[in-house]
Amino acid sequence: MGTWRRLLLAMVGGVAVASIYTAQPVLEPMGHDLGIPTEHTGWIVATAQIGYLAGLILLMPLGDILDRRKLIATHLALTAAGMILTAAANTAWMALTGLATAGIFAVVVQATVAYAATVSAPDERGKNIAAVVSGVVIGILGGRILAGALTDIWGWRSTYLVLATLALALTALVLAALPTDHRHRPPARYTQALAALGGLFRQRLFLTRGLIAFFLFASFATLWSGIALPLAAAPWHLTESQIGLIGIAGLAGALGAGRAGRWADAGHAHTTTGIALILLIASWAGIAQLPRSLWPLAAGVLLLDFAVQLAHVSNQHLLATAHPDRTSTAIGGYMIFYSLGSALGAATTTAVHTTAGWTAASLLGTAFAACGLATWAIDRRLPAPSAPAEHTSAR
Repeated sequence: MGTWRRLLLAMVGGVAVASIYTAQPVLEPMGHDLGIPTEHTGWIVATAQIGYLAGLILLMPLGDILDRRKLIATHLALTAAGMILTAAANTAWMALTGLATAGIFAVVVQATVAYAATVSAPDERGKNIAAVVSGVVIGILGGRILAGALTDIWGWRSTYLVLATLALALTALVLAALPTDHRHRPPARYTQALAALGGLFRQRLFLTRGLIAFFLFASFATLWSGIALPLAAAPWHLTESQIGLIGIAGLAGALGAGRAGRWADAGHAHTTTGIALILLIASWAGIAQLPRSLWPLAAGVLLLDFAVQLAHVSNQHLLATAHPDRTSTAIGGYMIFYSLGSALGAATTTAVHTTAGWTAASLLGTAFAACGLATWAIDRRLPAPSAPAEHTSAR
């Protein structure tokens, strides 16, 4: 995979994932405009995550049957359609429908990861996955900066129109620039691919990595789905664009993806995950200082995003290595845990903050991270799995 193609795939991931997370820094004006009570605004983000979950289950197995290049282009176009519907919404249900639609087809992110993993040489798989994941990180965090700036100038709807335009432009580029997927395809039907997804839930490697992802992204969403509320309130009273700038600290976390890719290629993916989860817990000590100072918050945000990407890339590298003929299904199944964890964090953090304050929300994020570390530690202490693929990739 050449550098320019790697960059294109990173851009696809970034724009697609931004459709899910862009609402986070503008929850207050978006909820006010659509008539959604403050304590329920977390569902704006959670709805997109639920749609994403449906897409992971129903659409990701297609990547092991059909040409992923065409799937990437199709999913990008339909994600754009969902964002256009959201931008045009004048009621809550219409906006949520648009967000759910964008979420369903935002699984193009995982189709892109699977494409990158499949076309990579074994000693470059982690590097290429990391490049796409770095684009996703930039999309998640850069999208917040973009959303804050555009909302202050033209309102929150403009963000979704800009992202829809970018998604349509990338659709054309994917069809023009990426080669047709010529990989060997197993003689499987869609129902067989779905059955293979169900079979993954009986494998220890898959379940362990999935549970870690569940807690990892519940902690991640606890921060990013709730942070706009205390920053907009006393004593800070930040604008949407100022809140979006907090994402600059998190952009440094994109460096974690590249580092994790190199460590995974060197055979250290499992150990890297444990280190990342310890760093994730430590990051909440700074994030909890938000009511008193923004500098510890910025340091905590940087550390949190770095830790999340270390663990996330390591997990996907292990699964892509263990399931070379079912990469889309394995990564899609793994991301089901990601989606459920993200939805849990998004739905609970606003309610916890509203009723008990930011300190309680920070304790919630810490608890999610601690559960992820406990899952990793328990798996580490158990005997190595007997299946050769899992044994080789897990250690």
